[in-house]
Amino acid sequence: MHRFSHLKLKLAGLTLAACAALAAGATACRDSASPARPPRPTLEVYARLHSTGVGGITQMPDGRVIIGFHPFYKPEVQVALLNPDRESTTPYPSTEWQSCKNADGSWKSDFNACLDWVLGLHTDKNGVLWLLDSARSTDKAAGRPAGLVPKLVGWNTHENKLDRVISISPEATLTESQHNDFVVDLKHEVIVIADEAIGEGSGGVGDKAALVVVDLSTGESRRLLQGHHSVMPLKEPIRWDVGRPTSGAVDLYVGVDGIALDTNNEWLYFAPLNAYKMYRVRMSDLLDTSLTAAQLGAKVETYADKPFNGGLAIDQDDNLYLTEVGERAVGVIPSDTRKYERLVSDPDMVWPDGVTYNSDGAMYTGAAQLSLTSALQADGAARNKPPYLVYRFKPLAPGTPGF
Repeated sequence: MHRFSHLKLKLAGLTLAACAALAAGATACRDSASPARPPRPTLEVYARLHSTGVGGITQMPDGRVIIGFHPFYKPEVQVALLNPDRESTTPYPSTEWQSCKNADGSWKSDFNACLDWVLGLHTDKNGVLWLLDSARSTDKAAGRPAGLVPKLVGWNTHENKLDRVISISPEATLTESQHNDFVVDLKHEVIVIADEAIGEGSGGVGDKAALVVVDLSTGESRRLLQGHHSVMPLKEPIRWDVGRPTSGAVDLYVGVDGIALDTNNEWLYFAPLNAYKMYRVRMSDLLDTSLTAAQLGAKVETYADKPFNGGLAIDQDDNLYLTEVGERAVGVIPSDTRKYERLVSDPDMVWPDGVTYNSDGAMYTGAAQLSLTSALQADGAARNKPPYLVYRFKPLAPGTPGF
Protein backbone atom coordinates (compact mmCIF):
# COMPACT_ATOMS: atom_id res chain seq x y z
CA MET A 1 0.00 0.00 0.00
CA HIS A 2 2.38 2.58 -1.24
CA ARG A 3 -0.71 4.67 -1.11
CA PHE A 4 0.71 8.13 -0.83
CA SER A 5 2.92 8.78 -3.86
CA HIS A 6 1.61 11.32 -6.35
CA LEU A 7 -1.13 12.41 -3.95
CA LYS A 8 -1.59 15.66 -2.12
CA LEU A 9 -2.42 14.54 1.39
CA LYS A 10 -4.54 16.60 3.70
CA LEU A 11 -3.62 15.89 7.30
CA ALA A 12 -5.36 17.14 10.37
CA GLY A 13 -6.10 16.09 13.93
CA LEU A 14 -9.60 14.85 14.47
CA THR A 15 -12.18 17.23 15.88
CA LEU A 16 -13.93 16.24 19.07
CA ALA A 17 -17.12 15.66 17.13
CA ALA A 18 -15.41 13.37 14.64
CA CYS A 19 -13.70 11.46 17.41
CA ALA A 20 -16.96 11.05 19.26
CA ALA A 21 -18.77 9.86 16.16
CA LEU A 22 -16.09 7.35 15.30
CA ALA A 23 -15.82 6.15 18.89
CA ALA A 24 -19.58 5.69 19.02
CA GLY A 25 -19.46 3.59 15.87
CA ALA A 26 -16.65 1.48 17.23
CA THR A 27 -18.53 0.99 20.49
CA ALA A 28 -21.62 -0.08 18.62
CA CYS A 29 -19.55 -2.58 16.65
CA ARG A 30 -18.08 -4.01 19.86
CA ASP A 31 -21.41 -4.06 21.65
CA SER A 32 -22.99 -6.02 18.83
CA ALA A 33 -20.20 -8.60 18.87
CA SER A 34 -20.52 -11.92 20.61
CA PRO A 35 -18.87 -12.37 24.02
CA ALA A 36 -15.10 -12.80 24.01
CA ARG A 37 -13.93 -16.30 23.17
CA PRO A 38 -11.65 -17.30 26.03
CA PRO A 39 -8.82 -17.68 26.11
CA ARG A 40 -7.71 -14.75 24.03
CA PRO A 41 -4.58 -15.57 22.00
CA THR A 42 -1.25 -14.34 23.28
CA LEU A 43 0.43 -11.83 20.99
CA GLU A 44 4.14 -12.47 20.53
CA VAL A 45 6.75 -10.16 19.05
CA TYR A 46 8.40 -12.63 16.69
CA ALA A 47 10.98 -10.39 14.98
CA ARG A 48 12.51 -6.94 15.41
CA LEU A 49 13.76 -5.62 12.09
CA HIS A 50 16.13 -2.72 11.64
CA SER A 51 15.46 -2.01 7.98
CA THR A 52 12.02 -0.61 7.18
CA GLY A 53 8.26 -1.11 7.57
CA VAL A 54 6.71 -4.53 7.03
CA GLY A 55 4.03 -4.92 4.35
CA GLY A 56 3.19 -8.49 3.35
CA ILE A 57 4.33 -11.72 4.98
CA THR A 58 4.38 -15.28 3.66
CA GLN A 59 6.56 -18.36 4.08
CA MET A 60 8.83 -20.89 2.44
CA PRO A 61 7.48 -24.45 2.26
CA ASP A 62 9.57 -25.30 5.34
CA GLY A 63 7.97 -22.49 7.33
CA ARG A 64 10.74 -19.91 7.12
CA VAL A 65 9.25 -16.43 7.03
CA ILE A 66 9.38 -14.27 3.91
CA ILE A 67 9.03 -10.53 4.46
CA GLY A 68 7.72 -8.03 1.94
CA PHE A 69 8.96 -4.57 2.88
CA HIS A 70 6.40 -1.83 2.39
CA PRO A 71 6.86 -0.06 -0.97
CA PHE A 72 5.85 3.26 0.60
CA TYR A 73 9.42 3.40 1.92
CA LYS A 74 10.96 2.68 -1.49
CA PRO A 75 13.14 -0.04 0.08
CA GLU A 76 16.34 -1.18 -1.57
CA VAL A 77 15.33 -4.73 -0.68
CA GLN A 78 11.67 -5.46 -1.40
CA VAL A 79 11.42 -9.17 -0.58
CA ALA A 80 13.61 -11.06 1.86
CA LEU A 81 13.99 -14.17 3.99
CA LEU A 82 13.96 -13.58 7.71
CA ASN A 83 17.28 -14.74 9.16
CA PRO A 84 17.50 -16.98 12.26
CA ASP A 85 18.45 -13.99 14.44
CA ARG A 86 14.99 -12.53 13.67
CA GLU A 87 16.59 -9.12 13.31
CA SER A 88 18.11 -9.24 9.84
CA THR A 89 17.05 -10.51 6.42
CA THR A 90 18.54 -11.87 3.20
CA PRO A 91 17.24 -10.61 -0.18
CA TYR A 92 15.08 -13.17 -1.95
CA PRO A 93 15.23 -14.60 -4.52
CA SER A 94 18.42 -12.55 -4.97
CA THR A 95 19.82 -9.05 -4.74
CA GLU A 96 19.59 -8.72 -8.53
CA TRP A 97 15.81 -9.15 -8.45
CA GLN A 98 15.18 -6.31 -6.01
CA SER A 99 14.95 -3.43 -8.49
CA CYS A 100 14.25 -2.80 -12.17
CA LYS A 101 16.94 -0.13 -12.20
CA ASN A 102 20.67 -0.48 -12.43
CA ALA A 103 22.99 0.98 -9.82
CA ASP A 104 23.44 4.12 -11.95
CA GLY A 105 19.69 4.74 -12.04
CA SER A 106 19.13 3.57 -15.61
CA TRP A 107 16.41 1.06 -16.39
CA LYS A 108 17.29 -2.61 -16.81
CA SER A 109 16.68 -4.22 -20.17
CA ASP A 110 14.69 -7.26 -18.98
CA PHE A 111 11.65 -6.35 -16.88
CA ASN A 112 10.76 -10.02 -16.52
CA ALA A 113 13.83 -10.53 -14.36
CA CYS A 114 13.30 -7.83 -11.77
CA LEU A 115 10.82 -6.42 -9.26
CA ASP A 116 9.62 -2.82 -9.35
CA TRP A 117 6.85 -2.36 -6.73
CA VAL A 118 5.75 -5.33 -4.64
CA LEU A 119 3.30 -5.52 -1.76
CA GLY A 120 1.28 -8.71 -2.26
CA LEU A 121 3.16 -12.02 -1.91
CA HIS A 122 2.01 -15.58 -1.16
CA THR A 123 3.45 -19.08 -1.48
CA ASP A 124 1.07 -21.71 -2.83
CA LYS A 125 0.87 -25.40 -1.84
CA ASN A 126 3.22 -26.33 -4.71
CA GLY A 127 5.97 -24.17 -3.27
CA VAL A 128 5.65 -21.39 -5.85
CA LEU A 129 6.19 -17.97 -4.32
CA TRP A 130 3.93 -15.53 -6.15
CA LEU A 131 4.99 -11.87 -6.16
CA LEU A 132 2.56 -9.22 -7.37
CA ASP A 133 4.54 -6.42 -9.03
CA SER A 134 2.27 -3.43 -9.60
CA ALA A 135 5.01 -1.50 -11.50
CA ARG A 136 4.27 1.66 -9.52
CA SER A 137 7.69 3.07 -8.67
CA THR A 138 7.51 5.60 -11.51
CA ASP A 139 4.45 7.19 -13.10
CA LYS A 140 3.90 6.90 -16.82
CA ALA A 141 3.95 10.69 -16.96
CA ALA A 142 7.37 10.65 -15.27
CA GLY A 143 8.88 8.31 -17.85
CA ARG A 144 8.06 4.78 -16.85
CA PRO A 145 9.15 2.53 -19.74
CA ALA A 146 6.31 1.08 -21.80
CA GLY A 147 7.61 -2.43 -21.18
CA LEU A 148 7.39 -2.10 -17.40
CA VAL A 149 3.86 -3.33 -16.73
CA PRO A 150 2.07 -4.97 -13.78
CA LYS A 151 2.91 -8.66 -13.54
CA LEU A 152 2.85 -11.78 -11.41
CA VAL A 153 6.19 -13.46 -10.79
CA GLY A 154 6.12 -17.12 -9.81
CA TRP A 155 9.32 -18.37 -8.17
CA ASN A 156 9.92 -22.09 -7.66
CA THR A 157 11.21 -22.21 -4.08
CA HIS A 158 12.03 -25.92 -4.25
CA GLU A 159 14.42 -25.53 -7.18
CA ASN A 160 15.25 -21.85 -6.54
CA LYS A 161 14.48 -20.78 -10.07
CA LEU A 162 11.95 -18.73 -11.99
CA ASP A 163 8.75 -20.65 -12.66
CA ARG A 164 6.98 -18.07 -14.84
CA VAL A 165 6.05 -14.44 -15.31
CA ILE A 166 2.50 -13.45 -16.19
CA SER A 167 1.88 -9.89 -17.34
CA ILE A 168 -1.54 -8.54 -16.49
CA SER A 169 -3.44 -8.01 -19.74
CA PRO A 170 -3.68 -4.35 -20.83
CA GLU A 171 -7.49 -4.45 -20.78
CA ALA A 172 -7.42 -5.55 -17.12
CA THR A 173 -5.17 -2.78 -15.80
CA LEU A 174 -5.62 1.01 -15.80
CA THR A 175 -3.33 3.99 -15.40
CA GLU A 176 -4.95 4.39 -11.96
CA SER A 177 -4.37 0.74 -11.05
CA GLN A 178 -2.58 -0.27 -7.89
CA HIS A 179 -2.69 -4.06 -7.78
CA ASN A 180 -2.42 -4.73 -4.09
CA ASP A 181 -3.08 -8.27 -2.84
CA PHE A 182 -4.37 -11.55 -4.25
CA VAL A 183 -5.42 -15.14 -3.73
CA VAL A 184 -4.26 -18.25 -5.59
CA ASP A 185 -6.94 -20.77 -6.53
CA LEU A 186 -5.22 -23.87 -7.91
CA LYS A 187 -8.53 -25.74 -8.10
CA HIS A 188 -9.81 -23.32 -10.73
CA GLU A 189 -6.31 -22.40 -12.00
CA VAL A 190 -6.70 -18.68 -11.40
CA ILE A 191 -5.28 -15.85 -9.33
CA VAL A 192 -7.68 -13.12 -8.21
CA ILE A 193 -6.18 -9.68 -7.56
CA ALA A 194 -7.61 -6.75 -5.60
CA ASP A 195 -6.89 -3.58 -7.57
CA GLU A 196 -7.48 -0.71 -5.15
CA ALA A 197 -7.02 1.85 -7.98
CA ILE A 198 -5.33 4.68 -6.10
CA GLY A 199 -2.44 4.94 -8.53
CA GLU A 200 -1.41 7.56 -11.04
CA GLY A 201 -4.09 10.12 -11.85
CA SER A 202 -6.54 8.83 -9.25
CA GLY A 203 -6.22 11.81 -6.93
CA GLY A 204 -6.19 9.35 -4.07
CA VAL A 205 -9.73 8.16 -4.82
CA GLY A 206 -10.14 4.47 -5.69
CA ASP A 207 -13.40 4.87 -7.59
CA LYS A 208 -12.11 2.65 -10.42
CA ALA A 209 -11.25 -0.26 -8.14
CA ALA A 210 -11.97 -3.79 -9.37
CA LEU A 211 -11.13 -7.45 -9.07
CA VAL A 212 -8.77 -8.87 -11.69
CA VAL A 213 -8.93 -12.58 -12.53
CA VAL A 214 -5.77 -14.05 -14.07
CA ASP A 215 -6.08 -17.41 -15.81
CA LEU A 216 -2.98 -19.46 -14.96
CA SER A 217 -3.49 -21.69 -18.00
CA THR A 218 -3.76 -18.99 -20.65
CA GLY A 219 -2.20 -15.99 -18.91
CA GLU A 220 -5.21 -13.86 -19.85
CA SER A 221 -6.79 -11.42 -17.41
CA ARG A 222 -10.30 -10.08 -16.90
CA ARG A 223 -11.32 -6.96 -14.98
CA LEU A 224 -14.52 -7.46 -12.98
CA LEU A 225 -16.92 -5.54 -10.72
CA GLN A 226 -15.45 -2.12 -11.49
CA GLY A 227 -18.03 0.43 -10.35
CA HIS A 228 -19.82 -2.04 -8.07
CA HIS A 229 -20.37 -0.87 -4.50
CA SER A 230 -18.54 -3.90 -3.08
CA VAL A 231 -15.18 -2.66 -4.39
CA MET A 232 -15.73 1.08 -4.01
CA PRO A 233 -14.44 3.13 -1.05
CA LEU A 234 -16.52 5.40 1.13
CA LYS A 235 -15.59 9.08 0.88
CA GLU A 236 -14.45 9.00 4.49
CA PRO A 237 -10.79 9.56 5.41
CA ILE A 238 -8.56 6.97 7.01
CA ARG A 239 -8.20 7.83 10.69
CA TRP A 240 -5.85 6.52 13.31
CA ASP A 241 -5.42 6.61 17.09
CA VAL A 242 -8.89 8.05 17.52
CA GLY A 243 -9.31 9.87 20.82
CA ARG A 244 -5.59 9.93 21.56
CA PRO A 245 -3.03 12.74 21.30
CA THR A 246 -1.47 10.90 18.33
CA SER A 247 -4.71 10.95 16.32
CA GLY A 248 -4.68 11.94 12.69
CA ALA A 249 -6.35 11.40 9.34
CA VAL A 250 -5.56 11.29 5.64
CA ASP A 251 -7.87 12.06 2.74
CA LEU A 252 -7.16 8.82 0.92
CA TYR A 253 -9.98 6.60 -0.31
CA VAL A 254 -8.80 3.05 -0.93
CA GLY A 255 -10.89 0.67 -3.00
CA VAL A 256 -10.93 -3.11 -2.69
CA ASP A 257 -7.92 -4.08 -0.62
CA GLY A 258 -8.21 -7.14 1.61
CA ILE A 259 -9.00 -10.41 -0.18
CA ALA A 260 -9.21 -14.03 1.02
CA LEU A 261 -10.35 -17.37 -0.39
CA ASP A 262 -11.87 -20.09 1.79
CA THR A 263 -10.11 -23.43 2.05
CA ASN A 264 -12.73 -25.11 -0.14
CA ASN A 265 -12.14 -22.62 -2.96
CA GLU A 266 -15.84 -21.81 -2.88
CA TRP A 267 -16.20 -18.28 -1.51
CA LEU A 268 -14.04 -15.24 -2.20
CA TYR A 269 -14.14 -12.58 0.54
CA PHE A 270 -13.09 -8.99 -0.13
CA ALA A 271 -13.59 -5.40 0.98
CA PRO A 272 -12.41 -1.86 0.36
CA LEU A 273 -10.14 -0.45 3.06
CA ASN A 274 -12.41 2.61 3.39
CA ALA A 275 -15.63 0.72 4.08
CA TYR A 276 -17.63 -0.79 6.91
CA LYS A 277 -18.84 -3.88 5.06
CA MET A 278 -17.27 -7.21 4.13
CA TYR A 279 -18.46 -8.86 0.90
CA ARG A 280 -18.20 -12.27 -0.70
CA VAL A 281 -18.97 -13.95 -4.01
CA ARG A 282 -18.87 -17.58 -5.11
CA MET A 283 -15.85 -18.42 -7.24
CA SER A 284 -18.16 -20.26 -9.63
CA ASP A 285 -20.01 -16.99 -10.26
CA LEU A 286 -16.87 -14.89 -10.52
CA LEU A 287 -15.50 -17.25 -13.16
CA ASP A 288 -18.74 -17.58 -15.12
CA THR A 289 -17.97 -15.71 -18.33
CA SER A 290 -21.61 -15.90 -19.42
CA LEU A 291 -22.69 -13.46 -16.70
CA THR A 292 -23.08 -9.79 -17.56
CA ALA A 293 -21.56 -7.18 -15.25
CA ALA A 294 -24.98 -6.55 -13.72
CA GLN A 295 -25.66 -10.26 -13.25
CA LEU A 296 -22.28 -10.79 -11.57
CA GLY A 297 -22.86 -7.79 -9.33
CA ALA A 298 -26.17 -9.27 -8.22
CA LYS A 299 -24.32 -12.40 -7.07
CA VAL A 300 -22.18 -10.44 -4.58
CA GLU A 301 -23.32 -10.83 -0.96
CA THR A 302 -22.89 -8.43 1.93
CA TYR A 303 -21.32 -10.67 4.55
CA ALA A 304 -20.63 -8.68 7.72
CA ASP A 305 -19.84 -5.31 9.28
CA LYS A 306 -16.20 -4.41 9.79
CA PRO A 307 -13.86 -1.53 10.66
CA PHE A 308 -11.51 0.05 8.11
CA ASN A 309 -9.03 -2.74 7.42
CA GLY A 310 -6.02 -3.55 5.28
CA GLY A 311 -4.98 -7.20 5.34
CA LEU A 312 -7.41 -10.12 5.29
CA ALA A 313 -6.93 -13.85 5.99
CA ILE A 314 -9.22 -16.82 6.60
CA ASP A 315 -8.93 -20.10 8.51
CA GLN A 316 -10.42 -23.53 7.79
CA ASP A 317 -13.52 -22.68 9.84
CA ASP A 318 -14.13 -19.55 7.71
CA ASN A 319 -13.20 -17.10 10.47
CA LEU A 320 -11.90 -13.90 8.87
CA TYR A 321 -8.88 -12.02 10.31
CA LEU A 322 -8.56 -8.27 9.63
CA THR A 323 -5.79 -5.78 10.33
CA GLU A 324 -7.15 -2.50 11.73
CA VAL A 325 -4.63 -0.14 10.15
CA GLY A 326 -5.67 2.81 12.31
CA GLU A 327 -6.12 1.08 15.66
CA ARG A 328 -2.97 -1.01 16.25
CA ALA A 329 -4.98 -4.22 16.30
CA VAL A 330 -6.03 -7.40 14.50
CA GLY A 331 -9.61 -8.56 14.78
CA VAL A 332 -11.78 -11.46 13.66
CA ILE A 333 -15.21 -12.00 12.12
CA PRO A 334 -16.20 -15.44 13.45
CA SER A 335 -18.15 -17.47 10.93
CA ASP A 336 -20.78 -18.48 13.49
CA THR A 337 -21.74 -14.91 14.45
CA ARG A 338 -20.49 -12.76 11.57
CA LYS A 339 -19.90 -10.04 14.18
CA TYR A 340 -16.52 -8.37 14.33
CA GLU A 341 -14.48 -8.51 17.53
CA ARG A 342 -10.98 -7.32 18.30
CA LEU A 343 -8.59 -10.21 18.88
CA VAL A 344 -5.08 -8.86 19.63
CA SER A 345 -3.53 -5.41 19.92
CA ASP A 346 -0.30 -3.76 20.99
CA PRO A 347 0.80 -0.11 21.39
CA ASP A 348 3.70 -0.76 18.98
CA MET A 349 1.54 -2.40 16.31
CA VAL A 350 1.41 0.82 14.30
CA TRP A 351 -0.44 0.34 11.00
CA PRO A 352 -0.57 -3.47 10.77
CA ASP A 353 -0.87 -4.38 7.10
CA GLY A 354 -0.77 -7.94 5.82
CA VAL A 355 -1.90 -10.94 7.89
CA THR A 356 -1.11 -14.54 6.90
CA TYR A 357 -1.13 -18.04 8.34
CA ASN A 358 2.10 -19.99 8.74
CA SER A 359 2.60 -23.77 8.90
CA ASP A 360 3.86 -23.35 12.50
CA GLY A 361 0.20 -22.79 13.47
CA ALA A 362 0.36 -19.03 13.94
CA MET A 363 -1.01 -15.96 12.17
CA TYR A 364 1.64 -13.37 11.33
CA THR A 365 1.36 -9.62 10.87
CA GLY A 366 3.76 -6.69 10.92
CA ALA A 367 3.87 -3.03 11.84
CA ALA A 368 4.36 -0.80 8.80
CA GLN A 369 4.35 2.44 10.87
CA LEU A 370 2.93 4.43 7.93
CA SER A 371 0.99 6.82 10.15
CA LEU A 372 4.26 7.83 11.85
CA THR A 373 5.99 8.86 8.63
CA SER A 374 6.57 12.51 7.81
CA ALA A 375 4.04 12.36 4.97
CA LEU A 376 1.27 11.47 7.42
CA GLN A 377 2.27 13.50 10.43
CA ALA A 378 0.47 16.84 10.71
CA ASP A 379 3.71 18.69 11.53
CA GLY A 380 5.72 16.88 8.83
CA ALA A 381 8.10 15.37 11.39
CA ALA A 382 8.92 11.69 10.91
CA ARG A 383 8.33 9.56 13.99
CA ASN A 384 8.71 6.11 12.44
CA LYS A 385 11.79 4.27 13.60
CA PRO A 386 13.21 0.78 14.03
CA PRO A 387 12.66 -1.79 15.23
CA TYR A 388 9.87 -2.65 12.80
CA LEU A 389 8.02 -5.48 14.48
CA VAL A 390 6.67 -8.77 13.21
CA TYR A 391 3.99 -10.35 15.42
CA ARG A 392 2.37 -13.74 15.62
CA PHE A 393 -0.60 -15.22 17.49
CA LYS A 394 -2.61 -18.41 17.45
CA PRO A 395 -5.79 -18.15 15.35
CA LEU A 396 -9.14 -19.70 16.26
CA ALA A 397 -8.46 -22.52 13.78
CA PRO A 398 -5.68 -23.49 11.34
CA GLY A 399 -5.50 -21.79 7.96
CA THR A 400 -3.76 -22.27 4.62
CA PRO A 401 0.02 -21.76 4.99
CA GLY A 402 1.26 -18.72 3.10
CA PHE A 403 -2.17 -17.01 2.97
